[in-house]
Amino acid sequence: MKSGAKGTVKVAPLDFSGLPDGRAARRLAFIERYLKVPKGVGAKAPIHLRDFQVEIVETVFADGIRTGLVSLPRANGKTALAAMLAVAELFVGDSSAEVLVVASDQRQAMITLRMARRMIELTPALADRSQIYADRIIVPENDGLLLPLPAEPGALHGHDPSLLIVDELHVVNEQTWEAVTSMTGKRPESLTLAISTPASSPDSIMWKLVEHGRMGDDPSFALREFAAPDGCATDDKSAWRIGNPALSCEDPFLAEDGLAAARRTLREPVFRQLRLGQWVTGADAWLPFGAWDGCGIERTVQPRERVVLAFDGSASGDSTALVGCTLDGHLWVEGLWENPGDLRWRVPREDVTRAVDVAFTKYDVVELACDPWGWRSEIEDWAKRHGERRVLEWNTAHGQRMAPATDRLYQAVVTNAVTHDGDPRMAAHIAHCVAKTTPMGDLVSKDKRGSPRKIDAAVAAIVAFDRAAWHQQRNRKRVRSFAS
Repeated sequence: MKSGAKGTVKVAPLDFSGLPDGRAARRLAFIERYLKVPKGVGAKAPIHLRDFQVEIVETVFADGIRTGLVSLPRANGKTALAAMLAVAELFVGDSSAEVLVVASDQRQAMITLRMARRMIELTPALADRSQIYADRIIVPENDGLLLPLPAEPGALHGHDPSLLIVDELHVVNEQTWEAVTSMTGKRPESLTLAISTPASSPDSIMWKLVEHGRMGDDPSFALREFAAPDGCATDDKSAWRIGNPALSCEDPFLAEDGLAAARRTLREPVFRQLRLGQWVTGADAWLPFGAWDGCGIERTVQPRERVVLAFDGSASGDSTALVGCTLDGHLWVEGLWENPGDLRWRVPREDVTRAVDVAFTKYDVVELACDPWGWRSEIEDWAKRHGERRVLEWNTAHGQRMAPATDRLYQAVVTNAVTHDGDPRMAAHIAHCVAKTTPMGDLVSKDKRGSPRKIDAAVAAIVAFDRAAWHQQRNRKRVRSFAS
């Protein structure tokens, strides 16, 4: 497409006086009267909105709604609906309507723009009154603008949107969402609308917003979720229809055999997340959704109880963890030092040493396993004070050692053979762990290099549980040898 405008507007404005006045009703009437299906099932035919699409529009465009969130599995027409609403806003929304489409990157945002452009081009009455550029659409008669933008805070400032559409909220971080919401609300009826499949982890801005919407105490926030029932079998076709309204609606545009094919080629957690609309962490997380929470119990580790400690430290401003494990497999956080967001912050090494000394006084510590990187001097000092046989180096970067330990804790969690104290900080570090497949077995890692999501307490828990299991097995062998 050329970079300049596609056509000059030479015709009189359309008369929309016959459309309803209500926010939702006006947009619904415009879509069905003027727009055509851009591609796929029913291409070039007038758009006939299904009941679930009408319900979504009536929910998010209800009076007083400023933020709408729609959680919907893939292939249920999310992008098409976003494009319909974007075009409707251009023609029958606020005067000088400004429609922003924010996606994970510019390429993704352009998908909605291209679909909106095609809808306009299929209706000459709209095409004759629009200027279509390579990167935007303008309606001169009311100074309307449709602009796609990447989900980057720097690109989002300086706008005054009447409708801001966030495509696939699950890949948007908290900083970007804050930038998005900081520029809305200037107009009497502006709306921020996020349409997305569920995120792969509850540690996401989307999950926070879902929780906020489920509380139901914010009259300016609208939430609509479409998902198969929790715990359903992945081959349960009735559950497919519950989670996928495009499959169960009158005149469906999602094929059942397409879902069946996707089920055969996708890992179960990915299928549940993307095609059933369910909240799971197994899509890219180390542990299955809810497995860690299911191991939490109320238990106080007793004074002088035999325990193992594991230490995973940072050399500078990252987090540092000291995790304990009883010999029968109960994990708890003995100490966790995390950067509060200060670039000048450094791990308080004296506080860490003090916590180690206190733990050796409080419990019968059979071993302190330490990742040596950046802490060799302190580890040598701890060994001198508490015994070189009890303070050992345990290199977490050694895959041949770490992979079996990682598998040991994984198996213990999914079989409920381990317990923990329910510390939310360790739960967050566990949730941040992504499984990294290696020839030695799975290792845990961050979601990406340099990620702010910390996993140090999870790494320390893996080491502590592995070493506690080793000492427990050793004790059993001793008991058997004495008995013989």
